[in-house]
Amino acid sequence: MPYAQRTRRPPKTLTAAEVQKLLKVSGEHRDGFRDHLILSFALGSALRESEIVALDLRDVAKPGPNGKRLVPRRTLQLRVFKRGGGHVDPSLQRVPLSDGTYYKLDKYLAELGGVLDGPLFLSRKHGARLSTKAVRTLFKKWQRAAGFDHLYSFHHLRHTSVTAIYQATRDVRLAQRFARHANLNTTTIYAHVSDEEIGRAAKELPS
Repeated sequence: MPYAQRTRRPPKTLTAAEVQKLLKVSGEHRDGFRDHLILSFALGSALRESEIVALDLRDVAKPGPNGKRLVPRRTLQLRVFKRGGGHVDPSLQRVPLSDGTYYKLDKYLAELGGVLDGPLFLSRKHGARLSTKAVRTLFKKWQRAAGFDHLYSFHHLRHTSVTAIYQATRDVRLAQRFARHANLNTTTIYAHVSDEEIGRAAKELPS
């Protein structure tokens, strides 16, 4: 990377309109619902692609009262997560689900019956655990379907999620816990002010 580009810049994020378009187009039909849920996990819980594909049914669900269907968990305990080259406390790798993701997961589990075994997301082609490469491919497909002018990487969904948490709370330590960053300095790049926020604030200035 050129010297001039080695700076701490705000992370690239999707706009609110792009998020709406992405969720709308992927959620319109039953065939796209698996992919829609994957995008929901990234946007609602800031999960990385490797963390999403590593999820097993036991990580996200428990047996229901009648044993005929699975009930989603409100908080997930991740088994696979980014280690960052050092010691990471597994107890801090707990991920709360947004209401939207929780109810979509409930709908997804209802179609699987009551079997609490195996990966959460399977490849339709091979019947095995979905790969990170397949997740990146499906994300490109849905961006094109949504009519995006330029394509994002899957990790930009995580950036979008953490940025939204910070903008909603203005609490960088809360954002740190949500993002599961070991170092607060990693989270501070999300504490930037957007052009849209400056524009809204400027409208209220006496002039």
